[in-house]
Amino acid sequence: MIAAAVSVVLFFIIYISRTVFIGNTAFGGPDDLKNYYTVFLVFHIILATTGAFFGVITIHAGLKNNLARHRKIGPVTSIIWFFTAITGVAVYLLLYVFYKGGETTSVFKAILGI
Repeated sequence: MIAAAVSVVLFFIIYISRTVFIGNTAFGGPDDLKNYYTVFLVFHIILATTGAFFGVITIHAGLKNNLARHRKIGPVTSIIWFFTAITGVAVYLLLYVFYKGGETTSVFKAILGI
């Protein structure tokens, strides 16, 4: 579990670094699918954020030997992370495999207009 948590943190660091230094890629698929993709992406982001929150609590409970709490929320955390992984792969496939990625905009330009 610790190795899985370390892997998630490393992935997040790589993802944030790519976002900051290279930017975000817009959906390049058909316009009639763009709204569906956006809803799916927002669902993935909500799952990932919720999973991270539950993951920290679950790992903390396990390390502090609070096994009752760890056993109670561990299964919920694993289900959230399972669906996060599935939706993450689906977002990647939609963004880069099934359709050509759209324009890549740096985070500074997207947020600050620079």
